[in-house]
Amino acid sequence: MKIKSILVSQPAPNESSPYLEMARKEKIKIDFRPFIHVEGVEAKELRTQKIDLAQFTGIIFTSKNAVDNYFRLAEEMRFSVPDSMRYICQSEAIANYLQKHIVYRKRKISFGEKTFADLMPLFKKFPTEKYLLPAAESISPDILKVLEAAPIDWTKATMYRTVSSDLSDINIKDYDMLVFFSPQGIRSLGSNFKDFKQEDTKIAVFGNTTEMAAKEAGLRVDVMAPSKETPSMTMAIEKYVRSMNK
Repeated sequence: MKIKSILVSQPAPNESSPYLEMARKEKIKIDFRPFIHVEGVEAKELRTQKIDLAQFTGIIFTSKNAVDNYFRLAEEMRFSVPDSMRYICQSEAIANYLQKHIVYRKRKISFGEKTFADLMPLFKKFPTEKYLLPAAESISPDILKVLEAAPIDWTKATMYRTVSSDLSDINIKDYDMLVFFSPQGIRSLGSNFKDFKQEDTKIAVFGNTTEMAAKEAGLRVDVMAPSKETPSMTMAIEKYVRSMNK
């Protein structure tokens, strides 16, 4: 079966996106729609977690969502974040994003290279702070492993959730291929389209956890990325489309 239409479960990209270039080259239709979105928890729910923001002298940020929701809740709870707060950010991009909420100069801001494991030297350098980890309901086992090995006092606070978006306006059978990047995206497919049967629909996934979620949902994975040959999702899809559309 030839691939003529693809639905990517992400927001529409900018004009220089490789997806749009692929659509032009291969003469296929590619639509974009986020299958999931982030919702912040309310202040009263944070209180039920017995979280007192004033107790903490350091914050560990793993994403821009964590940054936005921490400062949103601080404002809602009328907590004035002290200038003395120490910020440990997973990446430089997240550290720079802090400027949306604080005056960056003269603050205690440190960041890692890329992965959460890169933060271990910083935890060893600043072990005396009482750290708060703003996060979603579930956090990566890799993050937990590092935190449990770190010489620090830390507490997780659920400040936001990843939830399924309403996709009731979509006819899922209009697409020859569906593209997923997270287990939550796979779950959104199941909750939005309870009668979905894969049949000839191709499923493309990015990452091992997404692949596992797809298989657990009874889906056949037709395209997998990253790999040595196709390190990006677009490369993997393009290779598959060319083989099917000969």
